[in-house]
Amino acid sequence: MKDLLLITPPFTQLNTPYPATAYIKGFLNTKNISAFQMDLGIEVILELFSKKGLQELFAKSNQPNSPNIQRIFALKDDYIKTIDSVIAFLQGNNPTLARQICSGDFLPEAFRFEQLDDMEWAFGSMGMQDKAKHLATLYLEDLSDFIVECIDENFGFSRYAERLGRSANSFDDLHSHLQKEPTYVDAITLRILNEKIQIVKPKLVCISVPFPGNLYSAFRCAQFVKNNFPDVKTSMGGGFPNTELRSLTDVRVFEFFDFITLDDGELPIQLIIDNCKLSISNEFKRTFLLENNKVVYKNNTLQKDYKQSEVGTPDYSGLLLDKYISVIEIANPMHSLWSDGRWNKLTMAHGCYWGKCTFCDISLDYIKVYEPILAKTLVDRMEELIVQTGENGFHFVDEAAPPALMRELALEIIKRKLVVTWWTNIRFEKSFSQDLCILLKASGCIAVSGGLEVASDRLLELIKKGVTVEQVAQVTRNFTEAGIMVHAYLMYGYPTQTIQETVDSLEMVRQLFELGILQSGFWHQFAMTAHSPVGMFPDEFGVIPQTNKITFANNDIQFTDKTGVNHDQFSFGLKKSLFNYMHGICFDYTLQDWFDFKIPKTTINPDFIYNSLQKEENFNIKPSAKIVWIGGKPLTEIFTKSKKGNSWEMMKMTFHDKKETFEIDVEKEKADWLLKTLEAISVYNDKKTNFSILKTDFENRFDDFELFWYSKPIKTLRNFGLLVFS
Repeated sequence: MKDLLLITPPFTQLNTPYPATAYIKGFLNTKNISAFQMDLGIEVILELFSKKGLQELFAKSNQPNSPNIQRIFALKDDYIKTIDSVIAFLQGNNPTLARQICSGDFLPEAFRFEQLDDMEWAFGSMGMQDKAKHLATLYLEDLSDFIVECIDENFGFSRYAERLGRSANSFDDLHSHLQKEPTYVDAITLRILNEKIQIVKPKLVCISVPFPGNLYSAFRCAQFVKNNFPDVKTSMGGGFPNTELRSLTDVRVFEFFDFITLDDGELPIQLIIDNCKLSISNEFKRTFLLENNKVVYKNNTLQKDYKQSEVGTPDYSGLLLDKYISVIEIANPMHSLWSDGRWNKLTMAHGCYWGKCTFCDISLDYIKVYEPILAKTLVDRMEELIVQTGENGFHFVDEAAPPALMRELALEIIKRKLVVTWWTNIRFEKSFSQDLCILLKASGCIAVSGGLEVASDRLLELIKKGVTVEQVAQVTRNFTEAGIMVHAYLMYGYPTQTIQETVDSLEMVRQLFELGILQSGFWHQFAMTAHSPVGMFPDEFGVIPQTNKITFANNDIQFTDKTGVNHDQFSFGLKKSLFNYMHGICFDYTLQDWFDFKIPKTTINPDFIYNSLQKEENFNIKPSAKIVWIGGKPLTEIFTKSKKGNSWEMMKMTFHDKKETFEIDVEKEKADWLLKTLEAISVYNDKKTNFSILKTDFENRFDDFELFWYSKPIKTLRNFGLLVFS
């Protein structure tokens, strides 16, 4: 028997568990509270996409109408025959199948294969395994189309009945659907849930709802628990209630859930457990519940939320880590990070250190409460997770990872000689110097994503992004030259954005891709949310919100922009142009070629980004700048150098970098000092030093330090791991 059953309902990701329940379970471990967790999404998918599952699926299906679905139905024996092998391949258990998949006559093919991307561009340098994953993903998406048309119109691999959760100001529609008979997918979900409850026998079922696409299934699961296990309490938390259910008043919601918690879940859940065990307890933290048939919000405890250093290491035990499937939905190396491979999820810092962007939910705790974790604690947790999961890939799920903490994290990873692969989300700020990017790469960082948003300095200032387009160009160049892939979130339709600014923004993006300093991007149309400055103060941004009565969800707000620009018309052209730019083609097309309506010519200089990258780097180093050596020890050889009758001892220092061998020649006495200094400032030592200390130490023995620092030998070392951090 367990105190809690933690559930992520269908569907989030196929390749890795959503981390919320693992975070909570890790915290509960520190309190000796027993809990079992499950990802219902992957369990349902594996049952559905199996030989037995497809046999039942095709047997239950309605008569297909469209030619595409008729084709899939006609090929049902081929799907049933191949499904188990394909799933095993996507789980990493059947790698030799890649050759058969790529042969072109193994998988049955329907409509999705007609949209096949350029295989050579996407996978020419990535290999057969990735190409096979992409083809197998198309095969699964064909089957998904069949399910949607013949079995369940609400099905989707990463969402289920999402429309019922989106902008649902009223509970009416969702409540109505919950009175209907469970769907075929529901039946599988509830059967698995029933089996787990019978085994675990929990006192409390906690359902984490990160997205609108999990909401319907969460309610269906809670309904099942209430109907079949009336003594078991139910609670909901997660990203969806945190953002959408802050104005909840509909009592019908509590036919399904006893408690709904907001924001950080550790203390709220602990107090709910206390309440379940000791019914006399009436202390709650940020919790909705029903009292006297009325929805009340209780935040009456004097206890403070736990610090991030106190919440423990995420615990993935109980999840089917070896059963997740790696898919590649879009033939794009950066997008594959979201869906390919299993990543351990961690957070460097709670909240956002910037916390000013006007489109962002900066009024909510998950953004505004900023609390970083010590680098040593982070790497301790990484090592624990590697032992626990057998995986050394990490996705840091920060709103924006702090550059200084990223530096300390990278230094700690290198110091411990830990082999990891990691990526995260950042702000494109000037702190990401060339040296910092080199360090991050050396520690295992492979990619970053960040919000360029609108490539217009006026709008970036209005957004309060704190960066300029020129600065973004320089930072993306630094990451790219270090070998770190860069993905940019792009936005159109921001309040007061003109057609000219949209066109100019596209031109900036074109130049970034043409120069190769951006490898991936995605255009999002601006959405106004209730908890952002734009949503809270619409008049200041020239928008008129459409107000509805809120009894259930409240986040996305429909609005009209006083400029009257129809931003929807840009959607297809922006995305089509970006698709081609990511392929490295069509840079010579005029911007007008992407649109079927008249647009103005761009006002951006065709060399704007190029010129931004030519600006001289500031060579002045602050006295407080940290100096770190991430290279190895050199081989040394003493020789004599003669010139005009004079001779003096020199030292040849030979360094073996991973890629090449290089040499520097330094006067013997200075070389001795340099050797000791490199050892002292090595990343593997705890000793910290700065430019001022080095300068003083050098000049106590020799002449002008600047002459030595800017000499050819030191410049060579600077190219191979002698790093400076201001």
